[in-house]
Amino acid sequence: MKEFPVKNIKTGCFFTDTVYLDAGYPLLSPEMAFSEEIAALLDEWHFEAVLSNGTEREFLESDYSKNLVQNDESKIEQARAFLDELETWTTKLFIKFSTGGGGINFEMVAEKVSQLCKYVKENRKYILQAPKNGVRADDEAYYATHCVWSAIISIIIGAHLKLPNHRLIELGAAALCHEIGMLKLPAGLYREKSVLTDKEKELLIMHPKLGYELLKSCNFPPAVCVPALEHHERENGSGYPRGLSKDRAALYSKIIMVAGSYVAMTENRPHRDARMAYEGITDLLKNESKQYDESVLRAFVLSLSIYPIGQDVELSNGRKGRVIDTNPEDPRYPIVQIFNEQTPDGKNKFIETSATGVFVARPLGKDEI
Repeated sequence: MKEFPVKNIKTGCFFTDTVYLDAGYPLLSPEMAFSEEIAALLDEWHFEAVLSNGTEREFLESDYSKNLVQNDESKIEQARAFLDELETWTTKLFIKFSTGGGGINFEMVAEKVSQLCKYVKENRKYILQAPKNGVRADDEAYYATHCVWSAIISIIIGAHLKLPNHRLIELGAAALCHEIGMLKLPAGLYREKSVLTDKEKELLIMHPKLGYELLKSCNFPPAVCVPALEHHERENGSGYPRGLSKDRAALYSKIIMVAGSYVAMTENRPHRDARMAYEGITDLLKNESKQYDESVLRAFVLSLSIYPIGQDVELSNGRKGRVIDTNPEDPRYPIVQIFNEQTPDGKNKFIETSATGVFVARPLGKDEI
C-alpha cells in the first residue's frame, strides 16, 4: 500500500479505496470524506501518515459521475446555432400570426417542436449552456426568443414528469405559441418602460384571450390553445384573465406558468438586465403567495438544480467554475467544470459537489468571471 503523509491530505477529499491507520486497522471507507475532525484525531494520536491502495480525489465518485460525459465546447456552439435557426423560424411564424395566421397549421408547428424535443433530450446540458440573445430590435423576434426558451424549459420539466412524447410535443407547441396574443396589441406595449398606465394594463390583460382565439382560429387542438389563455393564471387565484385557482388550470398551463416566469426573470428586458439563473430559481422556489403548483416547481428544480446548468459559481475551496450538469440524487450539488484546469490527460477538470466535500459557496455574476 502507498503511504500518504497526513499533512498533505486535503480536508474534504475522498479516497478511491479504503484508508488504513496500519495494515490491519481501517480508518476511512471510499464513501467517507477526510474531515478536519479526522485530521485532528490523527494529530492527537501522533500518526504522521496513513496507508491506502487508492488515490485522492476531490469528490465522491458516484455511479452517475463515472458515466458523466466531458463538456464539449463545440456542442455548445452547435446548440447556439440550433437556437438561432429555431428563433428565426419562430419569428417568421409570429409574423404570420400577427397578420392573421394565414397558412399556419398545428402540424407544421408540431413537426418543428418534435425536432426540438429530440434535440433537448439529446443535448440538454449543451443547450442550457448556450449564450442567450439579448433584447431584439422588433417585437416578433423579442417574443419569439422568449417563447423558444419557455418551450425548452417546459419540455425539460415535462420530461421529468414522465410525459409521453406526444404530450411533450403538445406541451412544447403550447409553450412556443403561448404569447402570440401579444402580437395583436400595440407594438412595444411594455418594452419602452417598466410602469404601465391603467389603460395599458387593461390592454395587456387582453393578450391571453387574443392568443387563445388566434390559435383556435387556426384549428390548433384545445390542449395547445388553453395554455395561451391560462399561462398568467396563478394557483392562489390572483392571475388573469379568469382568476383560476388550484386544479382549475390545465397541467400544460401550470408548467408554462413556471417556465415562462423563469425565462422572463433570466432574460434581458428593455428596462432591466437579466437576473442570474440561480436568482430565478430561488425566487420561484420561494413561491410567494403560493402562486405556482408545488409538484411542477419540484420537477423544475430537480431537472435544472438549485444552481442551473450554465451558472458560474465559486466553490468552497475558492476555485471558480461553471455548472455543466445536474446531480439527479440531489439538486443542491451539481457537477461543476473548473475554469482553467485540466486533468493529466488533457480533459477539462470537473467535480461532483457534495455536502461532505467541495460544495458551491455562491453564484457568480458576469463581472466576476
